[in-house]
Amino acid sequence: MNYLLHLLILLDVYIVVAMSLNVIVGYVGLLTLAHAAYFAIGGYSYALVTLLLGWSFVPAVIAAVLVGVAFSFALSLASWRLKGDFFVLFSLAVQIAIYTVLWNWRKSGVEPGTWENLTNGIDGLNAIAKPLLFGHQFVGLGEIAILFTVIMALVGVISWTMLNSPWGRLLKAVRDDELAARSLGKDVRLIKMQAIGIAAALAGFAGALFASYMAFINPMSFDLNQSIVLLSMIIVGGVGNAFIGPFFGALLLLAIPEALRFVDLPIMVAGEVRLMVYGLLLVVLMRWRPQGIAGSYRME
Repeated sequence: MNYLLHLLILLDVYIVVAMSLNVIVGYVGLLTLAHAAYFAIGGYSYALVTLLLGWSFVPAVIAAVLVGVAFSFALSLASWRLKGDFFVLFSLAVQIAIYTVLWNWRKSGVEPGTWENLTNGIDGLNAIAKPLLFGHQFVGLGEIAILFTVIMALVGVISWTMLNSPWGRLLKAVRDDELAARSLGKDVRLIKMQAIGIAAALAGFAGALFASYMAFINPMSFDLNQSIVLLSMIIVGGVGNAFIGPFFGALLLLAIPEALRFVDLPIMVAGEVRLMVYGLLLVVLMRWRPQGIAGSYRME
């Protein structure tokens, strides 16, 4: 039972991350490989403000969201004129740069969380505060699963409402024909910055949830492979769908590695088999259903 509750909690977190990435890829049409970096920024921000400043759950989550948004705006300004393949390469550089910083910002013999050893490198940060709401600390798997499921559902409702509003339709217009949107007097660059900012905020929020549940984070949870898995989730589930696509994508891609646990394979081989299954699944979908399981938009 604890195993299933653990999977439910992770599913809740990854659905939120997939919904955030879907804003950029499915609604704006920008392919990015940096989303695990925003996920990491949220997780590390939450961990550091709780460990160093002693902040409680809600202020720490808000801080993680704001830091993610600040990073997104800074990176949006740096990629102001980039699109297509150039934007993908820029996002890849951002992912590698942030992962490298998380891996190397450490100094032996110095207490983790200090300026000289901020991330503690591969050893990561531990003893991170569990969720605390209304004076109650959520420790058990069952109560954390209920809390995170409620949060995920609320985020899903907000995301669906936002993306089906006039603003969401404007994002689709920019995605489908940027020149036409410009001709109607729309500030396309501002719209893209808003979308990336909201996506980064949701990713930072999910990172804070992840850190609060695991009580430990290190850079291995936010590497390039993670960005590829997140991108695969929304492509498999379906881009351009506010909730159903990210839900099915996260569910399917979390189920695959868990199913492989019940197959008698060596540890080194299991990892390669998982990647082969991911690749085969993407090839099959691109051939017979390019828009994904529940998608409404085909990636070009």
